[in-house]
Amino acid sequence: MRVMVGIMVAGAIGAWLRYTVDGVVSQRATGLFPWGTFVINVTGSLLLGLLFTIFTERMTVVPWMRSSITIGFLGAYTTFSTLSLESVQLIEERVYGLALINAAGSLAAGMAAVSVGIILGRAF
Repeated sequence: MRVMVGIMVAGAIGAWLRYTVDGVVSQRATGLFPWGTFVINVTGSLLLGLLFTIFTERMTVVPWMRSSITIGFLGAYTTFSTLSLESVQLIEERVYGLALINAAGSLAAGMAAVSVGIILGRAF
């Protein structure tokens, strides 16, 4: 029961933060590229790599808390479905290069960010 409540509460916070960050980034961005989603997914990947490494290799965190943060908070904060939708919308707009950069660039940047997070987590 504790894990379910933790995931729900952390998920609500992650969803709120995602909405807030997307709004701030999108207001400052120009062009068709979906910078808000890109920034959210890359920062979320960095945090996931960092926190998962710290929680599993550096300190003991009870499983319900680890799940609340990684599944609840970061799961709600990051968004694969929005990345997919925005990539398809770029294709529909016939902006194929941006669609490819969004999809492939997000995957590459996300993987790099997780790797950096793991490296940072192990450095602490």
